[in-house]
Amino acid sequence: MTAGADPSPYAERLDRAARVAGEAGLSALLATPGPDLMYLTGHAPPPLERLTLLMVAPDRHPVMLVPLLERPAALASPAADLMEVVGWADGEDPYAAAAGFLPPGRLAVTDQTWASHVLGLQEAAKGRTTFVAAGPAMPPLRAVKDEEELAALAKAASAADAAFADILGVVFAGRREADVAADLADALRRHGHRTADFTIVGSGSNGASPHHEAGERVIAEGDAVVLDFGGHLDGYCSDITRSVFVREPPEEFERVHDVVRRAQQAAFEAVRPGVPAEDVDRAARDMIGDAGYGESFIHRTGHGIGLEAHEPPYIVAGNTTQLEAGMTFSIEPGIYLPGRFGVRIEDIAAVTEDGATRLNEAPRDPQAVR
Repeated sequence: MTAGADPSPYAERLDRAARVAGEAGLSALLATPGPDLMYLTGHAPPPLERLTLLMVAPDRHPVMLVPLLERPAALASPAADLMEVVGWADGEDPYAAAAGFLPPGRLAVTDQTWASHVLGLQEAAKGRTTFVAAGPAMPPLRAVKDEEELAALAKAASAADAAFADILGVVFAGRREADVAADLADALRRHGHRTADFTIVGSGSNGASPHHEAGERVIAEGDAVVLDFGGHLDGYCSDITRSVFVREPPEEFERVHDVVRRAQQAAFEAVRPGVPAEDVDRAARDMIGDAGYGESFIHRTGHGIGLEAHEPPYIVAGNTTQLEAGMTFSIEPGIYLPGRFGVRIEDIAAVTEDGATRLNEAPRDPQAVR
């Protein structure tokens, strides 16, 4: 967001953060540089050793403490009029300054807060407060997206689809995984991404490692290749996976691919408001298990996505969080056969009032590349 943007989303977000914190029995929520601060205020300073701290508390006006040299940028942020912006100068103790306005009691700190900052605040507060991690202490603020956020995620997903269409036209055989990864990054940027944050290219046996880093292996004819890539566009993330083969598929690839495709569809069809997140995971896992590949599905079915590539809700066994309209997450089952190949298919899904919609529409059937 930029200066002059409509502050109303931030007013609602700050009010909701204060209310949710109070309902969770917290005296305040403390946010430092990262996606939570960006979400609540539109201010996105770099995470540095100089303390930037937003306090949102029930029945109190929000306060943001910033290094004095960064105060002009903070005052230009879209939510500046909704909070008090206090500067501290080099040579002063920022933790003592923060302690002057922090309420006593349980304070939740956002997950990206540096340990050194928490320890400094603890020392300055002199036992008046207890610090807890915001993640376990209160419901996630960013899990349910508004219409603007959903539109941004759809735009990012569409750009990732376009990058995949481009990559189908490049030569794979005889080139290194790293070369194809560079092509993917270029395609993401060409279609509007500010950053290409990850470009997994797992060819042949490397595809059986879900988080394989593209390396020096030369892709050969007959290889299956897992392509998992994404980045940031207008502040929001993309993340898509498709599995292709070079000219001719390896033995069993088409059967495995079909099982993964059907598992992904089953998980998608399980999504609707009120359904526990773990039920979506179970739908994919049961399909893969029934096909005889249960031990080869070695990760959760999905993760939330928004300002971060990985955020709540997590689509995993044991997560009883009930899905709500506006939640967005990946659905990405996979089968990994060590020493041979892997297959994963990933789309971003958004929960609607009566089900779900896919934000990615790149083809999910097996694709041959050169």
